Order: sequence, then structure tokens, then C-alpha cells
Amino acid sequence: MDLKRVDEIINQHTGEYNGAYPPVIPILQDIQSEYRWLPEPALVHTAKRLRVPLVDLYGIATFYQSFRLTPPGEHQINLCMGTACHVEGAPLILGKLERKLGIKAGEVTEDGKFGLDEVRCVGCCALAPVLVIDEDYHSLKGKKDVGKLIDEKRKSDEKVGS
Repeated sequence: MDLKRVDEIINQHTGEYNGAYPPVIPILQDIQSEYRWLPEPALVHTAKRLRVPLVDLYGIATFYQSFRLTPPGEHQINLCMGTACHVEGAPLILGKLERKLGIKAGEVTEDGKFGLDEVRCVGCCALAPVLVIDEDYHSLKGKKDVGKLIDEKRKSDEKVGS
């Protein structure tokens, strides 16, 4: 892991504050933007550089759902579980996805291709239920086979890889 990049991120933020506690959340957000998650070496290094207890960084990272302490899948699947999506069958869809991928929500497939997460709301209530794969939003309204979306993503990866 390139800790020089972590230093650059810290340096971008530490010149901006003059309080007693450094801007930890923006620093963690930028580290996660860089790596797609918060690797332990980056957290340890950040804690030392900022002179902040490592437990504080872990406390922040585990309190906010937007932070990841494990690597995400190559393709991240987020199923909206907000009220509209829940009412429209998102829990049943979650079960189908878990069976199709062989993982539970919050996990990554063994090959690292897919990560599955439940999210609270993606702001597309009129399209409920909604599944987001990477940056692509899919309305599942009236669709019976959510597995086809996974199969299509796998096939598109195979085409790119050949």
C-alpha cells in the first residue's frame, strides 16, 4: 500500500483546520475514495500522523455506514431497503440475490467479483424496488428474475476479458 498517497490526502486537509481536532471524517472519506475502502495500514498511518487514537478512527469508521473496513467486490450491488422498496418486495429480492451469489448482505463473493449490501434509500422511490450495480440503477418493478442482471454483468466482464 502506498502510504505516500495517504500522506497527500492528510496534507490536503490538515492545512485547512486550526482547531484542536483534525478533520478526520473528510480525511477518511478521501482515503476511501482512493482505495474504495479503509485499509488497516492506512488507518494506522493516519492515526499516527494525526496523533489521534486508532480506536477513534475505528469508532468513526464503524459508526457511519458509508465507510467500509473490508474490500468491496469488483462490482458493488446495493439493494435499496427504504420504505417504498421494502413494501414493493425488496426483502424477497435480497433473498434471491443472496442465493444467486452464494453470499449474505455485507459480504463479497469468493472470487471477489460481487459485493452485496443493503442500503436505506437511493432516492428513486417511484421506481421501487431499486437495485444499484456499480453506478447503474435498475428498477425491479414487475421483474421476476433479478439473477439475469447478475448473469449479464458476468457476461459483459467475460467479453471485456477476452
